[in-house]
Amino acid sequence: MQAWRLPVLLLYFLLLAGCLVSFTEQIVPGEAAPIPLLGEWSRRNEWGEQLALEIRQAGPDRYRAHQYQEGADDGQALLQAEFTVARHGRRWYLSAGLPDDLGGGFLILGFELTAQNELVLYNLEPARIRQALERGALAGKPIATGGAPGVRVLSPLDRVFAYLDDPAHSDVFSEVARYQRVGQ
Repeated sequence: MQAWRLPVLLLYFLLLAGCLVSFTEQIVPGEAAPIPLLGEWSRRNEWGEQLALEIRQAGPDRYRAHQYQEGADDGQALLQAEFTVARHGRRWYLSAGLPDDLGGGFLILGFELTAQNELVLYNLEPARIRQALERGALAGKPIATGGAPGVRVLSPLDRVFAYLDDPAHSDVFSEVARYQRVGQ
């Protein structure tokens, strides 16, 4: 893999769509992930490279994801992240810490496990979150994240999830990655 792709892939997974939406609170451990989330997943990235994703338990109600390029000589992880999960309404969410150079705070993604043995990740649309901030539905502020504009949501998580769980706001999510279960 070309050296420039490693930071690009890491940023892609963390930013997942141009601008970053981060939060002051992380989903606290306390809920177990659905068992089908654990295991090995695979997908082809934007450059046609096959990526593998392994998700394992890292402690009580904590999980660790390792993403790497299949067939790479060094086998080095492109991404390693520890995360927590929560189910609110009909949706599952995961939350992971962000490094300081990306503004710190926490990332929250939606995810779904489909009947076709797929893991689908959803990012929050920054423009829709900005609109929610402007309308007062959520509290937050703009932040700089490694050269890209970002938004930090300051509202408590119960208010965030109430907003996200409202069917009127279903367009706040966009699909950013789709993995297939390995071996099935």
